[in-house]
Amino acid sequence: MSDQKAIYQQIADDIEEQIVSGALQSGDRIQSEREMSLELGVNRMTVRRAFNVLVERGLIDRRHGGGTYVTSPRIERKAGELFPFTLGIQKLGMEPGAEIISFEEVSADESIASVLALPIGAPVFYIYRVRTANEEPVVLEQFFVSADKFPNFDEHDHDKFSGYAIMDEAYGVKVVRAEQSLEPVIATTYEAELLGIHQGAPLMLERRLSFDEFGRPVEYGKDLYRGDKFKFVTQDAKLTLTWQ
Repeated sequence: MSDQKAIYQQIADDIEEQIVSGALQSGDRIQSEREMSLELGVNRMTVRRAFNVLVERGLIDRRHGGGTYVTSPRIERKAGELFPFTLGIQKLGMEPGAEIISFEEVSADESIASVLALPIGAPVFYIYRVRTANEEPVVLEQFFVSADKFPNFDEHDHDKFSGYAIMDEAYGVKVVRAEQSLEPVIATTYEAELLGIHQGAPLMLERRLSFDEFGRPVEYGKDLYRGDKFKFVTQDAKLTLTWQ
């Protein structure tokens, strides 16, 4: 069993290396399970398991009756920087979009009131929407803002415009920084349905508290990024050694 696992993992790693190196590019067709099993001298189940690994990694896509192809490159996000979705997707040459799932005014519970520096029970807007890139769902976005600070926030076109852009242009509130955390999770049945993926697929959960130019908290959000569409990178990492 361990040998079998090592074989399929090695096949998956070899194909991934070809994709990363550019030997296989987005849209390229990969050999069928039968073709690859004959070429490598392994059974088709081994190749199928390797393909399953690559599908989970978001590197290949099976098209029913049409073969297996290398997927488009994942969208790169700098983990330590604020990522306004609309602007970020536009800079990558893609068309951003949104679909509202829920938009309501609710009372802030203790946790939301605490992070937004509001009294418990204060009115807040809760927005839950699917964000798309070139009409493909890639992020589930939910966030809270103060209804007193942003009156009539629900009257703006949140299907088309960025929340940050609306805050800036309509209310004169400019978001300049955020405290963020990242956590790998898996998709629930409902989340998978909204994103067009299968239950249990990998997601990256980003919790975010955004601040204006005066250091005041203005938005608390929890976004779920598709693991097969985004990769989070860090830059200028520094290593500090302390010798005992």
